[in-house]
Formats: sequence, C-alpha cells, structure tokens
Amino acid sequence: MSKVWFSSLEDNADNNVISQKLVRLYHAAGFEEILNKDEFVAVKIHFGEKNNTGHIKPQWIKPLLDTVKEKKCKPFLTDTNTLYRGERQNSIDHLMQAHEHGFGVQTLGVPVIIADGLLSKNYSEVPVSGEHFQSVKIANDILHSHSLMVLSHVTGHIISGMGAAIKNLAMGCAPISGKQIQHADVRPQVNPEKCKACKLCIEWCPKDAIQIYDGVARIDVEKCYGCGECIASCRYHAIKNSFKNTSSGLQEKMAEYALGAVKNKDGKCCYFNFLTHVSKECDCMNKVQDKVIGDIGILASYDPVAIDQASVDLLKKKSGKDILRKLWPENDYNVQIAHAAKIDLGSDSYELVKVD
Repeated sequence: MSKVWFSSLEDNADNNVISQKLVRLYHAAGFEEILNKDEFVAVKIHFGEKNNTGHIKPQWIKPLLDTVKEKKCKPFLTDTNTLYRGERQNSIDHLMQAHEHGFGVQTLGVPVIIADGLLSKNYSEVPVSGEHFQSVKIANDILHSHSLMVLSHVTGHIISGMGAAIKNLAMGCAPISGKQIQHADVRPQVNPEKCKACKLCIEWCPKDAIQIYDGVARIDVEKCYGCGECIASCRYHAIKNSFKNTSSGLQEKMAEYALGAVKNKDGKCCYFNFLTHVSKECDCMNKVQDKVIGDIGILASYDPVAIDQASVDLLKKKSGKDILRKLWPENDYNVQIAHAAKIDLGSDSYELVKVD
C-alpha cells in the first residue's frame, strides 16, 4: 500500500497559502531524500495553452523550486511539444507560451527546457513489457535526467476521461510521434445534422485532414492520425469518436508510456497532484474554462497510480458522485488506473496521510 500525503485548500485560496502547503507536503513526504548534489531534476509541468487559466501557477511553485535548489541539484521545468496545432507545437512557440504564463528563469530562478527538442525529434526508444508496446518513445531531456518531479493539474479529458499524473507522464514525456502512437485508434466522425461548417475543426487539425464539402466538414481518414483536436474544438458537438473502446485502448497505451517514462528512475520520482480549478477539459484547451467543483487541495506521493486513485476518491467525496464519469460517461478513466496497476507502474491501494 502506497502513501499519499494530502493538504486541503479552501476554494480560491491565496497564492501564498498554496505555495506554503506545497513546500510542507514536499517535506512531509521526504522528497528531498531522492535529490542529490549536481543531479539534473526534471520538473514536469504543463505551462497551459494560450487563454487557459486553470493551469498550475508559477507563483505556487517558486518556493518549492527554491527549496529543491537547497539540495544543490539542478532543477529545470520541462514539457514536450504537442500533437495538435497550437502555441506549443514546436520549442520556440512553446517557450514563448511558457514565458507568457510566467514560467522562466527570471521569475522562477530555474530554466525551461522543452525535452523533445525543436521539432520533437529528440527522443529515445525505451523498452517496456506491455500489452500494446515492447518499447516507447521518451523525450531525451527527461530520460537523461537523474530525478523526475511531476506536477499535475487534475482535470477531465475528452478522450481519456481524466488527466492527472499517469497522463502527464505518458503524453507529457513523449515526443509528437509517441503521442500519435497513443492516439492511433481514435477516429473522429462528423454528424452532418449538427455540423455548422464553421471551420474551427479545420483550423485545429494538424494534418489538414478536414475540408468542407456541401456545407459539412468531412474528415479524410487516410490523413487523420487520431489526435482528437477536432472533437475538442467543435462548439456544436458535431464530431465524436466513431470507434467503440478507443478510449480504453488509449488509456492502456498511456499507462505503458508512463511506465517507460520512469523506467530508469527507480526511487527517483515524486508526484504532486493539484485538485484546484478542476475543469471538464484539460489545460491544452485554448479557452477559459469554468471549474466544475470547488478546490479541494494538493496531494503528494512516490506512486503515480496511488496519487491518481486518491485524487478521484477525493473528487467523489467532495461532489457526492463520480463527477468525472458524469462529465465523460463514454470514457471511463478507471481504465488507465487499472492498467497502470496491472503493469506495476504503481498501486491503486493507498494510505491517505493528512498534512495541514
């Protein structure tokens, strides 16, 4: 049974309160023990897409980064480039977006490094023993770091049902080609009765696989590689995933990619999950999203499976229902947790230790 440390938060808590609780969790869990002098520490975080407001804030993490630096190691903030068309599809734009949201050496005292390189070509194949993969593609600057600290904002997700630590490891540590492989079974389909031919899906399609014919968007299945951005961007709910069980396949692949991301870091990984501004969709969305529930708190663990299980349990307790399943009834997030436990990424059994 894994330990998960938890510190509660009032709704819309002050930035200083959040940052202090984060440092308190770091010490309570003993995370400083896995960090050594001169080692590279990859701090995996999502910088938030343009116009997104729910992401983890730089003000929250600066005291944590300062505390990490007291170990005389070399922390850096990191993420990988995106499969979809947006502000983070290459390292130049990605770095500028991080800067726009306040993440940078001037404000936080640590550099930002996009781990898969300028055009997402900087990666290595990592062997795994999975049901879907025998090797996975992991960004080199994460792979070659000595330690990994994963900061995840818990949200719903249009295909996987939930995004948290497992998804942050899986998609967030993979290059674009690795993300595409995880999405390969997803095939969107247009409902012509709902389509308004607004062309927003065309704007967001990274493969130019969509055109308007006879007043309806049509998807070229030969070009489409399943990123799901058309599904996420459609304002009229005219595009949905056309294959059954593709969410399950995606989530199982995510778990196996997550396993590859930590394979060479036994005893050198730690995780924080933020149950703050939980939204229906993830921080990749280029829009302001309302929270679906009041803020709950922050969790910490050495186990990505346990911390995700504890996060959904706290969401259920707060809401009185399985709120993520209510938001995405066709996408059962439990698949990623169950498969991750099955392949020994971690344990879905945990002891919750309150830190206040």
